[in-house]
Amino acid sequence: MNVLFIHSDKLNYKAGEKTKFAEPLAPKEKSAKLKECLVCFMSFAEEDDANPEGTAENLAKEIAGVAQSLKEKNIVLYPYVHLLFGKKPSRPETAVKIMALAEQALAKEKYKVVKSPFGYYKAFEIACKGHPLSELSRQITAETKKEAESTAVKAEKTLKSGWFVLEPNGKLNEIRNENGKVAGFNFGNYKGLEKLASYEMAKVRVAKEEPPHVKMMKQLEIADYESGSDPGNMRYPPNGKLVKKLLEEFVSDEMHKYGAVEIESPIMYDYAHPSLKKYLERFPARQYTIKTPNKDVFLRFSACFGQFLMLHDANFSYKQLPLKIFEMTKYSFRVEQSGELTGLRRLRAFTMPDCHALCADMQQAKDEMSRRFEVSRNMQERIGFEIPNDLEFAIRVVKEFWEQNKEFVVGLVKKWGKPALIEMWDRQFFYFAMKYEWNFVDALEKASALNTDQIDIENGKNFDLKFTDANNQQKNPLILHFSPCGAIERVIYALLEKAYMEQQKGARAVLPLWLSPTQVRIATVSDSHLEFANKLADEIEKQNIRVDIDDRVESIGRKIRDAEKDWAQHIIVIGDKEINGAPLNVRIRKTNEQKQMSKGQLIEEIKKRTEGMPFRPIALPRLLSKRPIFVSSN
Repeated sequence: MNVLFIHSDKLNYKAGEKTKFAEPLAPKEKSAKLKECLVCFMSFAEEDDANPEGTAENLAKEIAGVAQSLKEKNIVLYPYVHLLFGKKPSRPETAVKIMALAEQALAKEKYKVVKSPFGYYKAFEIACKGHPLSELSRQITAETKKEAESTAVKAEKTLKSGWFVLEPNGKLNEIRNENGKVAGFNFGNYKGLEKLASYEMAKVRVAKEEPPHVKMMKQLEIADYESGSDPGNMRYPPNGKLVKKLLEEFVSDEMHKYGAVEIESPIMYDYAHPSLKKYLERFPARQYTIKTPNKDVFLRFSACFGQFLMLHDANFSYKQLPLKIFEMTKYSFRVEQSGELTGLRRLRAFTMPDCHALCADMQQAKDEMSRRFEVSRNMQERIGFEIPNDLEFAIRVVKEFWEQNKEFVVGLVKKWGKPALIEMWDRQFFYFAMKYEWNFVDALEKASALNTDQIDIENGKNFDLKFTDANNQQKNPLILHFSPCGAIERVIYALLEKAYMEQQKGARAVLPLWLSPTQVRIATVSDSHLEFANKLADEIEKQNIRVDIDDRVESIGRKIRDAEKDWAQHIIVIGDKEINGAPLNVRIRKTNEQKQMSKGQLIEEIKKRTEGMPFRPIALPRLLSKRPIFVSSN
């Protein structure tokens, strides 16, 4: 069976014409007006006939689980055959029985349950609340489907650790949660770090309201939800594809400059492979599973599998170490929990730049991590973040590693330039002994890692990776796991959230110029100015600048407002004066000022601000009148 959950402000329905399967109803049961409820639209399939009791039991458990996460006690069971999508429906008596059993089970758990009539055409009106958990879908069978959990995922749930703030001078301050507030360190000048500490110590990832970037990503036609896919798998219209591609090219280019060799590997792997099985047990991620004609496989959640298997078959010695290998994974997959899926912050399918370095020993690993620290800083700043002001530093470390490498860990915090959050474990749970992250804290005070580097002390042996040392002996390398900017989609989320927070402080919401879909918008006063506008656009575009023209039959005021809505970085109005040689009057979004500029001055300013960054042409037709609109109907 399929179920669509809608968390609703109200549901009104009225039963009308009967079908031949209609159940008998008293007059008062034919209609209802309900407020504040979880509506469960349900379709019953042919396979439910085999075990209606088991299906009902699992249905009740699933409904209770969703209701609990929403803190909702009012449940509506609403039969809705149209969710079957081509499957054969169950027998009517099966559907009625499942609903009745589920109603009884939920009532025992103290839920107030209303059962909408079965077998009637009904008029209904519903109001969805619109928060991230307000629309969910499930497939339910009689079988109890258990989520495949690694040892590491189970450990995460019970993991106990100490929390500290490490200052650049090496002082380690133990912190604790007291009545919802973090105590043990004066966060007066470090409010972002306080928010990170509160978020991480609470370990609550569910978002209870929609983050601001969701509205922005739709307004700018960068990304949108895809109802035809699994949750957390997004659609990216032309503007979104442009922004993603620019980021991917930039990160790939920087990884090549760093010295990493780029490879490509499969997206699915065999559960039964002995090395992979060990790694799955040690990695805290949930997997997508697939049954192929030959094997049970899982979709990769990182590039580790492909890179390690490739390196297993490679020949190298200490002379090639550190050996750096890189892949821009399109895509990586993690079955994040549904309540955590909000916009671009946390996804189930994402593009991850993944770079590993094989190192001869711990000293080489620490030296390489220090070098990569600076590589990441340079990349983050050129993308558009201020380091360290826009991000917060977190380090996860095993106590033994801390005690043996304290100077190294403190040195990273000194490089960072402000205090860092430390999570310290008494013993090792995962494959790494130490890792760091740079975290972005958004408008809802949720934290998301925008990079990581990890010292892996297990998988060199687990994957039987070997190098020949100076004494001609075979050894297993240490492995560094590096993502210099985190998932590409998460970078976009952070840039949009940063723009929103700056807007709240009175600044203009803006993307970095090199990423802006429209760098120059030309608005014509009338059709008689279009020929001049096109020639101007040609000359600007030749300089690798994205330019479009608003040629629509609209007022100049409307065109300027729409350009602002599109976050066009420079707006030029073309009328008779400009055609007759007057300087261009340029509205500059970032500074909220107007300047008289020549064409050459405009080009020079844009080229200066985008120097060294990749370029791609505009993603949509130049003329706005020729463009489709990629906007969610929701």
